[in-house]
Amino acid sequence: MMKKVAVIMGSDSDWPVVKAAVEQLKDFGIPYEAHILSAHRTPVEAAAYASSARENDIGVIICAAGMAAHLAGAFAANTTLPVIGIPMKGGAVDGLDALLSTVQMPSGIPVATVALNGAKNAAVLAAQILAVSDAELAAKLDAARASMSAQIAAKDAKLQAEL
Repeated sequence: MMKKVAVIMGSDSDWPVVKAAVEQLKDFGIPYEAHILSAHRTPVEAAAYASSARENDIGVIICAAGMAAHLAGAFAANTTLPVIGIPMKGGAVDGLDALLSTVQMPSGIPVATVALNGAKNAAVLAAQILAVSDAELAAKLDAARASMSAQIAAKDAKLQAEL
């Protein structure tokens, strides 16, 4: 049975962006669960969730947070499962603070980081991690890449016809 991906956001205001990760996971047929947990407002609950994730059949954790963006780091500190951080745009510096908070982790506590608001890529990266031991999922990823390539080839052919 395929491991689940946990999609965690620090606030319900993150959902409009994070929803793209959930949609991508659905497209790949990856089971998931989504929760709102805060590194600052619910630290005990967040730590408990992270530390029990492996026992609850979670294989990868995606964390989205803005501004101080400690959520992904807090999760990474409490599990050895792969944690992917989505720094969220917003605040006084439009997400730069969230990006730096997510990417600048201490040695031994890594967080894989995608672009600002990069929810779809977070889901694709989670799928790639799970596909290391799942040939069926790897084939779905290969098919998705082939589809993207075909779309670009069609766009180029259209451009060439206009020249």
